[in-house]
Amino acid sequence: MNRLALFDCDGTLVDSAANICLAVERAFDAHRLAPPPRPAIHRIVGLSLVEAMAALHPDAEGDFHAVLAQSYKDSFIAMRGTPDFAHEPLYPGIADAVAALDEAGWMLGVATGKSDRGLAIILDVHGLRDRFVTLQTADRHPSKPDPAMALAAIAEAGAAPTTTVMIGDTSYDMAMARAAGAHAVGVDWGYHAPEDLHAAGASHVIADAARLADTLLACVDGAPISAR
Repeated sequence: MNRLALFDCDGTLVDSAANICLAVERAFDAHRLAPPPRPAIHRIVGLSLVEAMAALHPDAEGDFHAVLAQSYKDSFIAMRGTPDFAHEPLYPGIADAVAALDEAGWMLGVATGKSDRGLAIILDVHGLRDRFVTLQTADRHPSKPDPAMALAAIAEAGAAPTTTVMIGDTSYDMAMARAAGAHAVGVDWGYHAPEDLHAAGASHVIADAARLADTLLACVDGAPISAR
C-alpha cells in the first residue's frame, strides 16, 4: 500500500496571509462593511470560502455569505492581475522537504480550501505541480474538516488511511485527518497555535520542515525520529 503525504496549501506550503487578508478586506469594503481584524482572518484560513465568510460575518443571511465569497474571489483575481502582485512565497525548507519525500517514494497530494485555479497558479509559480499525484480543492468537496478531500486523495493515490499523513497548520486540517482515519501532523509556522493543533488531533507538531520526513515515518512505520 502506498504511503501518502497530504499537504494543506495556505499556511503550510506557502505564506499567503498578506494576500488573503487584503482580499478579505477589499471584499468587505465592496459592501461597505467594516473589515474583520486580521487575527480573525487568520483563524478562517483553510476553510472553504462560504464557510470562511460565515465565520467572519455570522450575522449575515446565508445567501450573503456566498455574495461575500464571490467578492473575495473577484478581489483576489484583480490583485493577481496587477503588475506588482507578490505571489505567496514558500515557507523555508518546504521545497526541499517535498522533494525529499517524493524521492523517497511517498505519494504526494494537496488538500486545500483553495480553488483549482488558485492552487494551480501556486504550484506552477513554484515549480511543484509535477511532484503531486492528487490535488483536492474546494471546487469539488465540502469544507474542511469534512473528510471528503482526504478520502478522495487516499483513493486516488492508492493509499490507505493508516498509510496517510495529513500535514497542515490549522485545527481544520487535523480534524479532517482524524475524521478520515489518517495520521495528523501539524506545522507551527502557519495560522493556528500548536496547542490548537494538538487539541484537534495532531500527533506531532513540527517547527522545522527538515524534520518532516522523519516525523511522517514515525507516524506510518513507527520509526524513531532522529535527533538531527
